[in-house]
Amino acid sequence: MQHQYHFDRSDDAALKHAAKLRALISDLDRLVRILDCDIATQEEHAGVSDPFSAAYPVLARMMTARRDNLKDTIAALERQLSLELSVSD
Repeated sequence: MQHQYHFDRSDDAALKHAAKLRALISDLDRLVRILDCDIATQEEHAGVSDPFSAAYPVLARMMTARRDNLKDTIAALERQLSLELSVSD
């Protein structure tokens, strides 16, 4: 029995990579939405929504920083994806 070897063409590899990037962006966006809900819950529980207030929950402050980092990561991945798609066209 002979084995057939399948080599990905560069177009196929680029499409697979783009699909993986889209999936990662989607997952990170879902995490951002979850963090938004968790931050709102913490603010509601504490009764403080001003992040500059001394009474602002520490957990909400940490989740806000994480959410902001995720948003920056999403923006970088979207730039990378658009560059890759423009090169492959």
